[in-house]
Amino acid sequence: MRENHRAPGIDMNVTLRQLRAFIAVAEVQHFTRAAERLDISQSSISTLVRELEQNLGLRLFDRHTRMLRLTHAGAEILPLARKALADLDSVIGSSSELRTLGRGRVSIAASSLQAALVLPEMIRRFVDAYAGVKVLLHDVTDDEVVEKVAKGEVDFGLGSAQLSRDDISSRALVNDAFVVVMPADHALARRRELTWRDLVDQPLISPPPDNAVRQQLDLALARADIRLTRSFEVLLPLTILGMVEAGLGIAVMTSSISRLARAFGFAIREVGGPVIRRELSLIFHVDRSLSPAAQNFRDLLLDARSQLGEAGAVRPAG
Repeated sequence: MRENHRAPGIDMNVTLRQLRAFIAVAEVQHFTRAAERLDISQSSISTLVRELEQNLGLRLFDRHTRMLRLTHAGAEILPLARKALADLDSVIGSSSELRTLGRGRVSIAASSLQAALVLPEMIRRFVDAYAGVKVLLHDVTDDEVVEKVAKGEVDFGLGSAQLSRDDISSRALVNDAFVVVMPADHALARRRELTWRDLVDQPLISPPPDNAVRQQLDLALARADIRLTRSFEVLLPLTILGMVEAGLGIAVMTSSISRLARAFGFAIREVGGPVIRRELSLIFHVDRSLSPAAQNFRDLLLDARSQLGEAGAVRPAG
């Protein structure tokens, strides 16, 4: 179609108003009625159509005294204009929904204990407020939390991994203390105070040496010149509790396990000499901005720091 060749110097700055005017005139085949439909003056709609024709380098309408009809070029352009306008309206509508949280998605990675005991209540609050937003929860190890954040597989993470990477940052959420979990009739459960040296000769169950939480504890104990020997090393908190229940030893865990441990009927004692805490943090990628939905979920967690003690966290960080 020869009319499609762009003439030198033609301005291709097509606007939404020009497309709307063209579609309205094409549908009613009358400038006055099209102007009434768009609630603008007849001169304005005529100007918009003329500008569009100039921008495209095409004559879109044959104008006669009592007749207005699309040219061949106009008939070919009309479905394309409708699709372009529909796509742009969809983009505008989607951006509005995303901005107002009418839709969207939040993806979070969390270590298994936080995924089980901290986040479910926060997710319920969030989806009650923003029913159109989908929340995806990945329960993984602490190291996997960092990797998923680094790879962009999640918006942010919740964990206690020690960070030494330039691409990852963290924001402290809560601190919780290391505790001993044991059967209620255990001899140490009768003591009002426990120290780490009381545990030196006990059969202990804890995560393996490469676990981030275990590493934090061992580093703090080394500073105090204390070394604990583990009888069993298993990763998952539920497995640890099962081994305690079977009488295989007592467990060194963080106080975020408290609600689950009490459900098993175990005694929980904070250990002193010194009291050792680990920091639970929100973990972000430094070069990626959060969507409005992810920002709101992050803010919900930060605002609820003082309430997270109900899940076992001893105190809000900072």
